[in-house]
Amino acid sequence: MRYMRFGYVTAPLLGALWAVVIAITVTVAMSFMTGAPFKPSALWALVFGAASGAAVLYLGRSVVIGAAVVVFAAVAGVGFGPIVVGEGVPLAPTLLGGAACGLFVAWPLVTILKGCPAGDLTRHEFEEAILRFLVGVGYIFFTVIVVVPFYVMVMTSMKSQQALLQNPLDFSLDWSQGLGLFRSYFELFADFNFDRYLLTSLFVSVMTVLITLAFSVPGAYAVARLRFKGQKAFSRSILLIYMVPLIVLALPIYIGFSMIGLRNSIFGILLIYPVTTIPVALYMLQGYFRGLPGEVEEAGLMDGLSRLQVIWKITLPLSLPALASVSLYVFMIAWNEFLLAFMLLDDPSKFTLTRGVAMLNSSEIPRQHLMAGAVIATVPIMVLFLGLERFMTKGLTAGSVKG
Repeated sequence: MRYMRFGYVTAPLLGALWAVVIAITVTVAMSFMTGAPFKPSALWALVFGAASGAAVLYLGRSVVIGAAVVVFAAVAGVGFGPIVVGEGVPLAPTLLGGAACGLFVAWPLVTILKGCPAGDLTRHEFEEAILRFLVGVGYIFFTVIVVVPFYVMVMTSMKSQQALLQNPLDFSLDWSQGLGLFRSYFELFADFNFDRYLLTSLFVSVMTVLITLAFSVPGAYAVARLRFKGQKAFSRSILLIYMVPLIVLALPIYIGFSMIGLRNSIFGILLIYPVTTIPVALYMLQGYFRGLPGEVEEAGLMDGLSRLQVIWKITLPLSLPALASVSLYVFMIAWNEFLLAFMLLDDPSKFTLTRGVAMLNSSEIPRQHLMAGAVIATVPIMVLFLGLERFMTKGLTAGSVKG
């Protein structure tokens, strides 16, 4: 391995491997966006990637990036290089694909090979370059497996039935349709009552959060602060309910709710949803409560506050990050829950959003309507999570170290 720790060996090798990854990624992206037949060429990707890696060692950052964009676009335009385009594809997307390939090969390579000399590398420099390369590959891999399904879902929801029948694998859009691209969404709200499903899911999710917090906060506080017989056993067994798959409990829940008249009712859903969320909320909150300094609560008790007043005036304000993260987590569980809603709700006027989307999975309903329903169900919770993710992370980690 000693010979590998020379910059003039490491840089071309990592550049070649990186170019193959980028060529595959760019051709997949361009095929999805344009509908044109883009294919990667592994041999040319290795050649041009190795040249790009070597250039990074001897040329400046801007020179390498600019040259790579121009060269990759030029060779794609004449019919060879890391990406190969089929016949009949216009020149503009061909040049765009080549330029994108050159940009995303050279720009990350400058970072991957940062600090690497052309000569002998120290062990630290060599390992840093390898780690940066692996991190880059990991980012691309996980981004692709998340973005591609979502992209296909969104693009399919905006296509017409005729376009889907002509070429189901063409995920490009005809922008000349204007607002007609959103026809499926308009029809969902006009003909399938998706506005009602949205409001029902919002109501159920918010109420599930409130009910869960109402039970889990005092329960978690009792486990974390009070001393009673069986406290440790109870604390360790909170999550045992998750050892039993929900599908095993589905039939008893269905029979029980049918016998007492709670099936096909929002009230029944509000009874059963918190059962699935309270244990995990208890587990998350008890760890946070244990991390809070007990001296603050003892000072409140000495000042004449009751135990409930201590919880309300001291513990809860200090626990806002944990409460926010638990609320977000419970909201996502309730919003995305499908099995219980599918099993217990039969009346379309009471459907939650996931139940309404499942109703669209029929041969009588165009496929683009199902994809539009999936987008409507996914986007709100995605926006909520991305907007509040920092609070969730803070709340989950704040109680990991005892204060």
